[in-house]
Amino acid sequence: MTFQAYLDNIEKQTGVTPDQWISLATAKGFIKAGTKATQITDWLKADYQLGHGHAMAIVKLLKDRAGLK
Repeated sequence: MTFQAYLDNIEKQTGVTPDQWISLATAKGFIKAGTKATQITDWLKADYQLGHGHAMAIVKLLKDRAGLK
């Protein structure tokens, strides 16, 4: 499965677009130095019922597009 396919499936499941994930993560305070992937995946699993693979795809999205380090 390609990365884009992961994002497409996540959007179908949650109704949240990639740009919206960036906004949501920013509002939660996750786009800052020192944020651990586990903090983000725990949020995505609890609030959006995403599995680990899909949650990690969002972490990658945040690293690639929002500057998460």
